[in-house]
Amino acid sequence: MRLIHTSDWHLGQYFFTKSRAAEHQAFLRWLTEQVEIHQADAVIVAGDIFDTGSPPSYARELYNRFVVELQHTGCQLVVLAGNHDSVATLNESKELLSCLNTRVIATVGEDLPEQVLELNHRDGSPGAVLCAIPFLRPRDLIASQAGQSGSDKQLALQEAIAAHYDALYKAAQAKRDQLGVPLPIIATGHLTTVGVSTSDSVRDIYIGTLDAFPAQAFPPVDYVALGHIHRAQCVAKTHHIRYSGSPIALSFDELGKAKSVFLLDFTGATLNSIDTLEIPVFQPMQMIKGSLAEIEKQLMQFTDGDATKPVWLDIEVATQDYLSDIQRRIQTLTAELPVEVVLLRRSKEQRINSIEQQEKETLSELSVSDVFERRLSLEADADEQRQARMRTLFAQVVDEVTSGHHAGDAAQ
Repeated sequence: MRLIHTSDWHLGQYFFTKSRAAEHQAFLRWLTEQVEIHQADAVIVAGDIFDTGSPPSYARELYNRFVVELQHTGCQLVVLAGNHDSVATLNESKELLSCLNTRVIATVGEDLPEQVLELNHRDGSPGAVLCAIPFLRPRDLIASQAGQSGSDKQLALQEAIAAHYDALYKAAQAKRDQLGVPLPIIATGHLTTVGVSTSDSVRDIYIGTLDAFPAQAFPPVDYVALGHIHRAQCVAKTHHIRYSGSPIALSFDELGKAKSVFLLDFTGATLNSIDTLEIPVFQPMQMIKGSLAEIEKQLMQFTDGDATKPVWLDIEVATQDYLSDIQRRIQTLTAELPVEVVLLRRSKEQRINSIEQQEKETLSELSVSDVFERRLSLEADADEQRQARMRTLFAQVVDEVTSGHHAGDAAQ
């Protein structure tokens, strides 16, 4: 039995106004190719298929087209909802997609057997039993009780989640016994576990008051396919509890490690191997940090770049000076290069130092112009013409006030 574990597609995401449609389309085409190459029997998507509860039409089209194209391979598809997904949106096509070898689990229900799925080999024979658990909401599991403290609520919720997993595990064991075949039992989940490494694009989700679910609370299944964390990783030094991560970088701080999906190979109930299938980079992205001089040197690497595929840049400027024309300077430096600056900001250290320095200052230490320039520097969206106009108007006001003050002194 061969399974592919993936998650956190976030179809429909806009990245600083940039559409990811081309990248997602390329990824889904690549994934279909991997299914064919490795003869995968099933693909598990562990949540966050879409970026929002109301995805744009093109994102739904990508999703539906993938289901259709995957159906031709004979591979089964299991889709679990994440915290970004709308239950209603996923359920609206659930029955239709079931005719295309696809199972959609958008929310937990009272009928546990509906969440215990049989995964088959391509020839139709049983290959694994899946505890299909989507993103869990508190109302799905427990009722709020008056008088509970925060720690009591957290413990009650953790116990409820663990009990839900345990109940499904026992139901899966019963199903395996019924089939009479040595099969692996696999569980899914879309949540945060203890000790994982997150990224800027991951929204902290708290299931009620529970901020992280302990890995040891999972039942003794053969593999846990997790979603929500965008960096691929094992959990708590285990081999079989994993986040597959997102297929494309959803923030610039995800660029340090290649994106991938996991390919699981079972013989009977025995997990033979977990291979990492590295996903190609469909949109080059890069972070550049330093002073303006250092940034200029780093930009030289793009002089021989591929103009048909501009690199998206996050430029972090480290400077102590109050530079009002950083945006214009960067535009000048990048004008002839095959790059697009999608994010331009001061370094975090410089911003903190600037704030700390300003907190220590008093108005008596600053001139009127100093105060104005510092306020103007906060207007990140103001273009050069607007800033120049504001400076002119400010100078006129200062001149009028100063002239009026001198006239008043003369009259006295």
